[in-house]
Amino acid sequence: MSRIYQLVFILSLLCGSWLAMMGVHELGHVLGGIFTGGSISRVVLHPLSVSRTDLSINPAPGLVVWAGPLLGVLLPLLFWLVGRVLRVRFVSLLQFFAGFCLIANGAYIAGGSLDGIGDCGVMLQTGTPLWMMWGFGLLTVPAGFWLWHRLGSLQDWWRHPERVSDQSAWLMLLAVAAL
Repeated sequence: MSRIYQLVFILSLLCGSWLAMMGVHELGHVLGGIFTGGSISRVVLHPLSVSRTDLSINPAPGLVVWAGPLLGVLLPLLFWLVGRVLRVRFVSLLQFFAGFCLIANGAYIAGGSLDGIGDCGVMLQTGTPLWMMWGFGLLTVPAGFWLWHRLGSLQDWWRHPERVSDQSAWLMLLAVAAL
C-alpha cells in the first residue's frame, strides 16, 4: 500500500508543479502588462493546454513577454528561500517546485527560440537576440537540476515508499484538485 501512496504523491506533485508553474509564469505576464500600462483581456490556464495571457493593449510587448519567465523563476526561488529561512516543514517541496520552474521556463525559452513558438516568437519580434534566450536556458536549466540534485537520490526515495505517508499523499492530491 505504501507504493500506491508514493505514486499518488509523486504524480500529484508533478501535476501540481506543472499547473502552479504555468500560473506563476502567467502572473509575470499579467503584472508586466499592468505595470507597463497594458490591458489584460484574457488569461488561459488549463491543465491540458499551454497557458497564455492575452493583452488588448500592450505598450511594451518586450517587457511583458520577459516578465513571464523571469517572474516564473524568481518567485518560486523566493518562496524556497523564505521557506528555508523560516524552516518550514515542506521546504523540500518548495525546492522541488523552484527547480521545476527553473527547468521548465529555461527549456521553454531556449528550446522555443529555435522555432519562435509562443513567448519566444514575441521575444524575437521585439528584438531579443538568440544568445540571450539561450543564455537564459543555460543559466536556469542547470540551476534547476542543481536544486533537484540537492534533494537527494530519486532511487533512494523510490526504494523507501514508507517515507510517504498516506496523509501526505492525499494532501498533495487534494492540493492539485484545488488548483
